[in-house]
Amino acid sequence: MKKRYIKPARSRNFHVITNTLLSIGVLLALLAIGLLAARSAHAEDAKSGAKAASTENTLIIGAGAAFGPRYSGSDQNMAGPLLLLDYSTPSGFFASTMRGLGYGSTIGAFNYSAALGYRGGREEKDESDFGFSSGSTRLRGMGDIKGSASAILSLGYTPVEWLNLSVTADLALSQRNNGNALHFGVSSPFYSGPSDKLTLAATASVGDSKYMQTYYGVTSLQHQNSGYRAFKPKSGLYEVNASLSWEHRFDAKWALQTMVGATRLQGDAAKSPLVSRRLSPNAAIYLTYTY
Repeated sequence: MKKRYIKPARSRNFHVITNTLLSIGVLLALLAIGLLAARSAHAEDAKSGAKAASTENTLIIGAGAAFGPRYSGSDQNMAGPLLLLDYSTPSGFFASTMRGLGYGSTIGAFNYSAALGYRGGREEKDESDFGFSSGSTRLRGMGDIKGSASAILSLGYTPVEWLNLSVTADLALSQRNNGNALHFGVSSPFYSGPSDKLTLAATASVGDSKYMQTYYGVTSLQHQNSGYRAFKPKSGLYEVNASLSWEHRFDAKWALQTMVGATRLQGDAAKSPLVSRRLSPNAAIYLTYTY
């Protein structure tokens, strides 16, 4: 009798791991292209020598617009105003609408910073305040997520001029139940000219169980109020992001900053009943003036 071959079943975890590795692989492939171009670009910069570090306080103001999903996993997009205020001193102190209030410095190829920041909330109504609040009427019954003060701790390593590796911890302080997240990043300024600079970047983000439950989970009470099925996600990788930034300097004071990118949800975050779209576009454009 001829024996039949039965193909072994692959576990659900196998497919989750495979999809995650493929997503990260695409990001790394994009970065590889930038890194190859960076070698020649920064070889030319090295000939002209490094610029002297600023010995004066710096104030940067900016305004523009940002575009992205209404909340993580939403298939609704929104556009809103983007305001920038960034003050820094040669000693390392900074106060910024993007970086928070803190201190940062560099030791050889390493850089570090510690800051007090703000993590935006999420509401049951349509919101368009980028960085401060997000939400949609589709979340009615889920309850509001309060914004929270957070400790932002970062460590970076620059082995060569055209490559920067970083890890950033976003730790909730005022709303502990919102959870904590870690962001692992890699970036490369692969082109730098007299007036223009192009940077390619990728980030992988991991959340603890409280973070995942807050932003992607559905409790039994929320299930009753909203109609979404109950869901309890596990801690782990929840998104990867890739972006391309372009800085164009008109002169020593004025500059135009633009960014286009995409974020793809991963793991249990992608399986949440709150998620209508796993892959979301994001973009920003703003004009800055440096004092």
